[in-house]
Amino acid sequence: MTSNDAVLVLVVVTALGFDFTNGFHDTGNAMATSIVTGALPPRVAVAISAVLNLGGAFLSTAVAATIASGLVDSQDVTLTVVIAGLTGSILWNLTTWFFGIPSSSSHALIGGVVGATMAAAGSSAVKWQGLVSKVIVPAALSPFIAGSVAAIGTYLVYRLTRGVSEGPRGHGFRIGQVGSASMVSLAHGANDAQKTMGVITLALIANGTLESGAQAPTWVIVSCAVAIALGTYLGGWRVIRALGKGLMEIESPQGMASESASAAVILCSTNFGYSLSTTHVATGSILGAGVGKKGAVVRWHVARRMVAAWLLTLPAAALVGALAYWTAHGIGGTEGVVVIFVLLVLASVAFFAASRRAAVTPANVNAEWTGSVLPAPESKEATSWTPGST
Repeated sequence: MTSNDAVLVLVVVTALGFDFTNGFHDTGNAMATSIVTGALPPRVAVAISAVLNLGGAFLSTAVAATIASGLVDSQDVTLTVVIAGLTGSILWNLTTWFFGIPSSSSHALIGGVVGATMAAAGSSAVKWQGLVSKVIVPAALSPFIAGSVAAIGTYLVYRLTRGVSEGPRGHGFRIGQVGSASMVSLAHGANDAQKTMGVITLALIANGTLESGAQAPTWVIVSCAVAIALGTYLGGWRVIRALGKGLMEIESPQGMASESASAAVILCSTNFGYSLSTTHVATGSILGAGVGKKGAVVRWHVARRMVAAWLLTLPAAALVGALAYWTAHGIGGTEGVVVIFVLLVLASVAFFAASRRAAVTPANVNAEWTGSVLPAPESKEATSWTPGST
């Protein structure tokens, strides 16, 4: 095995590691509202989401093509650039996951790759028109579009079922949530798994294994699908709790409306090759479901904290990606890539160890939401939890 092949292996492993973090970071996009309304038990919810994420990854490769060739000039990309970009995205993912903030894994990935590319070849290597049209504009519009659809849907379902007693109505919509949440999971797999496919394809092009503009090979599609499914099954309980309880107290009609809106927007964007943030869409849909129900209390201060994290994601991940590239380039050769990889592994282990000291599990999430068991007052699992607390 040549040194280039060894570096390529590290890049692929790192990319699949990002895909794994994407899975547990974005589980809440699909299943938070279904768990909080009692439509699905936590473990069953994430198992269904994992299977459908796996299947969704095979639906399309349009988004993968956008990542591989639509954002940066592949001729200026090296394996060092790719692993540096992945480092930026993974570290931002782990940071926001640890603090329970539903930030965008998609934008972390794009920010990391763009930052590393700029550090290596300057701003001219970035396809700014593609970045604006395929990433920034959809990011700005998607929460409002999804929120509007969810608000209208919520208003209509309450209006049309106003003569139905609360018990039968809630039971019926909880059954409907199983279908709508499943569609969000399928859509998430179709959009988000492709982003890692695009990055690995970009690495293969940089290594000369594939020609410029090539499609993702079958083994790349399968490995990315499996990685995101595994991450989804392990579950990002911190982020699930933020979306499920942090924004508002959600009922099953609102849950079904918000999930249906999310699935529709994500699937449409995937068809056009937009690298959409499923987190932005899901959050916008939940807020829209709150606006659509008369008397619903929306915690706008929590939403503002989420938006602040969204605005920071691209530049923060880009900065870390650039720093990682300069570090690897300064050391030079294969050794530089290995050092970055080892530092990333150590940082990941540190985040995991810290999270174990204030673990959020399916059991205590379910207990908090159902009210069956409340954390002890001195516990870090405070009942007044908001994103950002541990």
